[in-house]
Amino acid sequence: MSKRLTFLSAAALSVGLALPAMAEDAPKADTVIATVNGTEITLGHLLQTRQSLPAQYQQFPVEVLYPGLLDQVIQQTLLEQTLQGSMPLATQYTLENQRRSALANLAIEAALENAITDEALQAEYDASFANAEPTPEYKAAHILVETEEEAKKLSEEARGGGDFAELAKANSTGPSGPNGGDLGWFGPGMMVKPFEDAVVAMEPGQVSDPVQTQFGWHVIKLNETRMQPAPALEEVRGELVNTLQEKTISALLEDLTGKAEIDRAAADALDPAILNDSTIFED
Repeated sequence: MSKRLTFLSAAALSVGLALPAMAEDAPKADTVIATVNGTEITLGHLLQTRQSLPAQYQQFPVEVLYPGLLDQVIQQTLLEQTLQGSMPLATQYTLENQRRSALANLAIEAALENAITDEALQAEYDASFANAEPTPEYKAAHILVETEEEAKKLSEEARGGGDFAELAKANSTGPSGPNGGDLGWFGPGMMVKPFEDAVVAMEPGQVSDPVQTQFGWHVIKLNETRMQPAPALEEVRGELVNTLQEKTISALLEDLTGKAEIDRAAADALDPAILNDSTIFED
């Protein structure tokens, strides 16, 4: 909440005010609960104000929230009235943008409401993973140094029976050095290409010749390899949901764009530097 207004004042937080008496009919969004110089404040205004509260305020008891939120809306209305209906041009466009954004999000929510079904998720999984071949994964360690000469010396030591992990701890400048150079398991595309190419060409237990990347010179030891099968649907559910959401929104926008009459000639004729000109809002 704004520091400029004491919306949840000490008094409101310490005194549990009773809710106002309700009419016989159940209250609705347009039920007027207060007026400020004739301007109506409705229950809907209060409920939406509550929805916009930060998470820490959402946990407050309703007996505290109710008077605090009512004070907030009343104070905002009083401040709004001091403008006597005038509105800076920039504020007008800000409100229009906020309205457009809110309604666009509502349209997206409506489009996604029935798009993410078990059947759709299964179809997306089948298309992406069902026929996927197992992929190789590698478990390796490395020693990272600055020069080729250092790397050659360390490679020879490791091949001559030196303890690779101890050599890494003593010499590697990489973050994995303190852990003996252990990189854990990784698959295709997870390492820079010269490093990956060297690993793919190695056999388990083998120590590489010096390999240069943008990080320096590496001595690599391949410890194990395995074939990783395609993940189960539940393992990639979040990824599938994101993919379906993106496809649904893209398809919706493509359809709407194709049916719409859009003329952007005036926009294309402008110099993009106009975005730096805030004087357009000046009276």
